[in-house]
Amino acid sequence: MSWGLAFVALALLLVVAISRRLSNTPVTPQMVFLAVGVLVGPKVIGALEVRPGGDTVRTLAEATLSVVLFADASRISIRELRREYSLPLRLLLVGLPLTIVAGALVAKALFGALTFAEAAVLAVLLAPTDAALGQAVVVDERLPEEIREGLNVESGLNDGLCVPLLFVAIAAADVESSLEGAGHAFAVAAEEIGFGLLAGMAAGLLAGAMVLYGSRRALVAGPWRQVAPVAALAYGTATGLGGSGFIASFVAGVCFGRVLGNEREIGRLNEELGDILGGATFVVFGAVLLAPELSHISWQMALYALASLTVVRMVPVAVSLLGSGARPPTVAFVGWFGPRGLASIVFAVIVVLEAHLPPGETIARVAYLTVAASTIAHGLSAAPLAGRYGRWLAGRPPGSLSEIELPPAG
Repeated sequence: MSWGLAFVALALLLVVAISRRLSNTPVTPQMVFLAVGVLVGPKVIGALEVRPGGDTVRTLAEATLSVVLFADASRISIRELRREYSLPLRLLLVGLPLTIVAGALVAKALFGALTFAEAAVLAVLLAPTDAALGQAVVVDERLPEEIREGLNVESGLNDGLCVPLLFVAIAAADVESSLEGAGHAFAVAAEEIGFGLLAGMAAGLLAGAMVLYGSRRALVAGPWRQVAPVAALAYGTATGLGGSGFIASFVAGVCFGRVLGNEREIGRLNEELGDILGGATFVVFGAVLLAPELSHISWQMALYALASLTVVRMVPVAVSLLGSGARPPTVAFVGWFGPRGLASIVFAVIVVLEAHLPPGETIARVAYLTVAASTIAHGLSAAPLAGRYGRWLAGRPPGSLSEIELPPAG
C-alpha cells in the first residue's frame, strides 16, 4: 500500500496550518516542503517511494511548470514594465545571457567530460530564478519598488525565455554526442518552439476573448470566473501538434493577460494551483530526486553549486548594472537574490527523462544540489539581508541614490 499521496497532502496541510507564522520567520514554505520530502523519502522513513524516472514525477513536473509559466506570464503588466523597465531589461537582456555563458564556462572547466553544448545545457538549466524562494525581499515595502518589481519580473520572465534556449542547447548536445544528425536535431527544436508559439498564441487569445466576452455580458457565474484552464488548453494543443507545451503555456499567459487587461482576477485559480503543485513538486524533489543523489555528490558538483549561486550570477548582474548609478551594496543585493528553484528542478527532469544525454545524471545532480542549497541559503538570508539593505538605504541622502535605489514615496 502506498502512502505517498497522503504524505504530500500532509506536507501541504502543515504549511497551510502555520503559513502566517512562517511569514515572520526565516523559514520558507519551500524549505518545509524540501525537509518533509527528504524525511519521508526512501533514505529515511521510506513512506514516499516514487521512481525518479517514472510517469508520476514527469507528469507532476510538467503540470507544475506549465501552470507556473502561464501564471507568471499572465501577471505581466506591460504598463508597469514600461514605467519601470530599466532593471528587469538589464537583468534579462544582459544579465541572463552572461549568466548562461559564465555558467557554461565554469561547467566546462570543472567537468572536463562535458562537451561545450552539454555545459550550456547545465548553464541554461540553472539560469532561471525563483523569487518565491526569497519572498521576504519582494514583499518588503521598505525596499525600492523598482528593485522589488525588477526581481519579480525577472523571475516571472526568465524561466519562459530559457525554455527555447534549453531545447536549442539540448539539440546542439545531441549533435555533439552523435546521437542524431544536426538537421534532424535542430528541426525537432524548431518544431518544439514554432508549434509552441502558435499554440500558445491561439489558446491565449481565444480563451481571453471567450472569458472576457462572457464576463462583460454576465454570462459567467461568479465561482466560474476563477476557473479558466488556459494552460491546459495551450499545453494540450502544443503537444498535439508536436510542439513544446511549456512555450505554449508561457505565450498563452502573455496573450491571455493582455486580452483581459485590468480584469486579471479572472483565472486566479491558476496562481493558487501553481502554488499547490509547486509545493508537491518540492516534496517529491526532496524525497525521490535529491535525497538518493546526495551520496553521489562530488567536490566538483559542490563547487559548481557554490559558483552558480555567487560569481556565475553576481558578476553578470554587476555588468548589467554598469551605467545605472547603482552603488555596490545595491549591485551585491540584486546579484545575490537570484534563487534557483522550481524551473531548474523541472528542466533537470526533462534533461534526464527526455534528452537522454550521456552525462544527464551529472547534470541533474548538480542541478538538484544547487536548488537545495539555494532553497536554504536564499530562504534564510532573505529577511536579514533585506532589513540590512533597507537600513543602508535609509541612511543615505536621497541625492546620493540612483533612480533604481530611490525608496518608496511616503
